Amino acid sequence: MCGELDIPLKNKRLNRTDDFKQFKTKIFIRTVWIAAMAAGCIFLLYSLFLKGRFADWIVAANQKLFRLDYGAAKTLYQWTFRNHVELVFVAGMALVFFMAFRIYLNWFARYFIEINRGIDEIGREDSGEASLPPELSATEKRINAIKHRIEKQKLDMKLAEQQKNDMVMYLAHDLKTPLASVIGYLNLLRDEGQVSEELRQKYIAVSMDKAERLEDLINEFFEIAKFNLSNITLQYGRISLTRLLEMLLYEFQPMLQEKNLNCNLVVPEDIMLRCDADKIQRVFDNLLKNAVIYSYEGTEINIAVTRQGENAQITFTNHGDTIPEEKLERIFEQFYRLDASRSTSSGGAGLGLAIAKQIVELHKGTVMAVSENETAIFTVILPVL
Repeated sequence: MCGELDIPLKNKRLNRTDDFKQFKTKIFIRTVWIAAMAAGCIFLLYSLFLKGRFADWIVAANQKLFRLDYGAAKTLYQWTFRNHVELVFVAGMALVFFMAFRIYLNWFARYFIEINRGIDEIGREDSGEASLPPELSATEKRINAIKHRIEKQKLDMKLAEQQKNDMVMYLAHDLKTPLASVIGYLNLLRDEGQVSEELRQKYIAVSMDKAERLEDLINEFFEIAKFNLSNITLQYGRISLTRLLEMLLYEFQPMLQEKNLNCNLVVPEDIMLRCDADKIQRVFDNLLKNAVIYSYEGTEINIAVTRQGENAQITFTNHGDTIPEEKLERIFEQFYRLDASRSTSSGGAGLGLAIAKQIVELHKGTVMAVSENETAIFTVILPVL
């Protein structure tokens, strides 16, 4: 087992080494080239001082500069150069090595200059991708990956800010209408001195209905805020998917009868689901409620469950207006409604499907929707184990 784990780690280290293979090759070639150049210069110095006609040149120079005869010029050469030839040769070697090392450092430092320039590109919003020499292609990819990641984080932050602003806007809009109704009818009860019992009961009933609507909306906003938390903990347990859906169908009977809808449930008896029962029930509740709201009167809603390997597939099918493709792409967004013009009294705040999607994804599942020929199919796939 340890050997099997070591193989991927070794491959990963090998890949990291191969990323800089071209870089190492170029450094090696340049190092060899500079070393050969330094060795050539030292060989020239050796040939000049020890094997060449350096002595004759210095003696002739002494004669010409200091107006000396040949003997005196030679003596001066011996005193200044010949007696210290080893020291002069070492100084010459040191100078050659210093110059070669300086050239090498200047060349090598260019890579750091290029890398720093690439790093500077990360924080510039109006710049394109960083471009480095070919031998630093691995570093270039990493810098550009970081740049794209930061840009995505900035975009996500802007989107989160926009969603927060949308939440405030929708909250104000959706709460205003029922709240205004409640205040209006309460003012009528207060201001009208003589009001019949029948009218008073009507005002109270309407006020109560609008107050309950307010409570439902506030609960939905609390739900979306709760499921947006990244540290939410699921309380897993094993439940019978069959019993859960049967109980859901029983609770929806009054709503189904109101629109003269018939709901068919097809589910095997042996499917057990490991999940947070309360939250998964909320998913199915939201999907069935959505199917009821958008179904034609007198039609059927079908709920079917099939086992697919280690997953369970649950589909909700209803018959209503075909949902356009551009709306299907946004149907699981927060606050999105299929009919933007309808009042809040005919549906929720546009959070039900968004909540359902978040719960399913917390369970490592997926949810999708398709619509054609006046039929909408919502599919949930959840791991069974």
